[in-house]
Amino acid sequence: MSSNADYFARYEAIAAISVRMVMAARDALWNDLVLLQDEYRHLVDALKHAEDGVRLSDDERARKFDLIRQILANDATVRDLANPRMAKLQALFAPSRPAIVLKELYQAR
Repeated sequence: MSSNADYFARYEAIAAISVRMVMAARDALWNDLVLLQDEYRHLVDALKHAEDGVRLSDDERARKFDLIRQILANDATVRDLANPRMAKLQALFAPSRPAIVLKELYQAR
């Protein structure tokens, strides 16, 4: 990592992607969200390797925590928006209770 500016540029990029992920989830653009999640993961992985040797002042540490809070808030928003969609998909693939009862009845004979 060449400088703290580069380090913060990585956090800013992750924050920007997280905003785009919220917009994709709000617009139900699930394929776009998957692509953005891949990009997000790549940026986070790169940041993990960039942490070594970084020294932050108190102001920089506060800025880092503000960015992390923003990223986490966006992540929570995406999860809230995606949860109803995931529940619908699970319902499609889960056996219905009447089907289970019928199966149990036929197996009892």
